[in-house]
Amino acid sequence: MGEMSSLERALVTQAAELCRLDEVRAWAEVNSGSANLAGLDTMAGLLADRMAILPGTLTLVDPSPVTAMDGGGQEIPLCHGQHLHLIVRPDAPRQILLTGHMDTVYPADHPFQSVRDLPDGRVNGPGVADMKGGLAVMIAALQAFEKHPGASSLGYEVVINSDEEVGSASSAALIAAAARGKIAALTYEPSALPDGTLAGARPGSGNFSFHVSGRSAHAGRNPEEGRNAITAAAELALALEALRRDGLSVNVARIEGGSPNNVVPDLAVLRVNLRPRTPALEAAAREGIAAAVQHVSATRDVSIHSHGAFGRPPKPLDPPALRLFGLVEEAGRDLGQTIGRKDSGGVCDGNNIAACGIPVVDTMGVRGGAIHSTEEYLIPESLAERASLSALVIARLAGGAL
Repeated sequence: MGEMSSLERALVTQAAELCRLDEVRAWAEVNSGSANLAGLDTMAGLLADRMAILPGTLTLVDPSPVTAMDGGGQEIPLCHGQHLHLIVRPDAPRQILLTGHMDTVYPADHPFQSVRDLPDGRVNGPGVADMKGGLAVMIAALQAFEKHPGASSLGYEVVINSDEEVGSASSAALIAAAARGKIAALTYEPSALPDGTLAGARPGSGNFSFHVSGRSAHAGRNPEEGRNAITAAAELALALEALRRDGLSVNVARIEGGSPNNVVPDLAVLRVNLRPRTPALEAAAREGIAAAVQHVSATRDVSIHSHGAFGRPPKPLDPPALRLFGLVEEAGRDLGQTIGRKDSGGVCDGNNIAACGIPVVDTMGVRGGAIHSTEEYLIPESLAERASLSALVIARLAGGAL
């Protein structure tokens, strides 16, 4: 350990002891896929029980209404679980935000349901890294911090949402409200690399669905009277792909619809993801989408209904964010942890927090890897490492380090 006071040394030791692998194992055995409402309810109860050790007011918040476009082009409601919201010392002179998510990418019927130890010491299981390990780190760090003499000078809000893996549409307003007035935010996604490297800048992300309505006709008798929705969707896909440039990725993911071979198809649904690196590129992408839809609608004589948005704004690194990264990296050095930083192509709630003007480090969770796959793993010793790191950062924020 480097330059730490005796109080800080006691703090980080306690945080490390409070972060338990058996807790992560138990949570990972609960399937909490984003659409598994029963599993999310169980997980919320387990987390609420664990967080009862913390002061403040803990509530379950209902999800905001969200819709999606189905394969027939109709907007349908989506159901999400409730979100956990903790408020501690709202009148303290300094305020921070901590966020995490209880949902995973593994649905209720997915075969990946259990935790096992690997021969090299790693632990394999659904959500062990992303992010049930991170939730254990966050709560242990806060529990230890509450015994620190400087705790009274720092208030905080914690949001643990149930829909991060599907874009946080039902929790975005809650996160934005919780971010107001905060000097900094910490989010508990797993490290960007297994060595503990933090994610730096992130692109934004927008998911869009386009319902193309054409006109059916007999493919042999009167095809000229038809308006082919599939070819119109294909032309729109190519037009959107042509928006790709340095700093803006475009992924045409799926075309649904069609008809029997002897019928001109009158329905297609196109799904596309775009990821802009900067707000200017996001604005350009919006204009490009609108222009492409207008052009294809006119030239193909079809109707196109768009659904979706840029739900994750770009997260560039501005000076306040760099200062927060510096604070985290210095705390790591004092703990004997070498912590680097690397830009990421992924997105998370850190994007939404940064868009509120709040500096955020969003990979404060465990070291691990292969997330979103059946090979997902956690490096167990990182539980203590990251809990110590978070506790030290929180204590220094309480002391006015920024």
